[in-house]
Order: sequence, then structure tokens, then C-alpha cells
Amino acid sequence: MRNAMDIGGGLILTTDNSGGIGEKPADLIHVPDEVTAYFAARVALVEQWAANAEPVTVLIHNFSGENSWNRYVAGVEKAFSESSMALPKITGSTETNMEMVQSAVAITMIGKQSGLISPIEGLIWRIYGTPLVGDEVVERVGEIAQLQILHDAYRNRIIERLWPVGSKGILHEIQKITGTENVQVQTELEIEKSAGPATAVLLGIRPDRLKQAEQHFGNHLHRLEIK
Repeated sequence: MRNAMDIGGGLILTTDNSGGIGEKPADLIHVPDEVTAYFAARVALVEQWAANAEPVTVLIHNFSGENSWNRYVAGVEKAFSESSMALPKITGSTETNMEMVQSAVAITMIGKQSGLISPIEGLIWRIYGTPLVGDEVVERVGEIAQLQILHDAYRNRIIERLWPVGSKGILHEIQKITGTENVQVQTELEIEKSAGPATAVLLGIRPDRLKQAEQHFGNHLHRLEIK
């Protein structure tokens, strides 16, 4: 697993947070609160799939004030709707004692694991989506890994493994997957650039499924060589 935590009983915990991104005047990036929550939710959701789990509960930790709560809920709902998944129960808490000058929210998911995670041996790795961060996430939305396409591939076993790329980039994630610092990576994408809210995802594909995967993911599936 990547950043998911096995908390026992087949339950998997994942989370993501966002600060200084939202609708407050002092925010560094100005986007609707719904957009902020959507991208935090997509990270936690893809982390669930990476652990072969699907969420049963979502918790929203809202530090932006009461007015932001419903907008954050809408962002979470959008992530599940886009994935064609049933919406789990949503709960959480809002900070109302102190007023923050910048937006801040965290999305936590508890999911149920549906089986063992496939080993990486013998898999061919590809990258779906482009590493993007900050304003690029809004400006280049067409290059972002799409939840519906990912979930369909995960559910239908077109892919065996998926591994979201985080703020340390593709190379760092490959090092974690392979367990070696000396790994060499070749791709047309920037391998040390942040992928922000998991705009790019590493995919492990069985050789006999590669052609099907190429058709499923289309032009946004990028070659990757690991040595």
C-alpha cells in the first residue's frame, strides 16, 4: 500500500488535506470550496483503490467556517458521482470557535478491503495523467487522471495495481514501489515534479491486458521504463 493505513478488521484509512486553497481573501490559490474538497477527496479515494478497498465512511475536517461545510460536502459528492459509486455516510466537524484567515480542510475515508493486493512482479508500468500542481490543476484539467476511467479499470481488472503520484513526483513513487533508491526511470513526463492532488497515477498492468489498457486510457497513458 501507499499512504493507506490498515487499521484492522479489513478496514483501510486514507486521508488528504488542503490549506490556503479556497474562497478566503488570504488564500494563495482562489477556487471554489467545492473544487478544493473534490481534489482532496479524489486523493483519499484513489489511495483506497490502491489498497484494494472502497470507502464506507467519509469524514470532513473543516477549518474554514460553517459557510464552507455544504460546499465541501458537494465536492466529496462530486468525486463519488464521477466514479459512479454509491455515496457513503459523510460526517465530520467544523471549527467555529476560531475564524481562520485562510481556508483549510482535510478529507478522511475509512474503507473496506475486498482482498489481497496483487504483487508487482511481472507487471508493466504506465503513467495515467500528467503531474500538475497549483493553478495548473485548474488550467489543464484535460490532462488530469479521471476518476471514472480509473475506477472502471480497477473494477474490471484492466489494471492490477494503481499508485497515485504525490508531491514528490514520479521518481519518488517508483522508488517506494521497487524499494530501491538507485532505480532509473525513463518517461516523457517530468519525474520529480509534484502531481498535486494525484493528477497522475502509476498503473501496474499484466502483459496480456496491456493492449486493452491502452485502448481504455487513450492518449493520456504514458510509457514508463524502470531499470
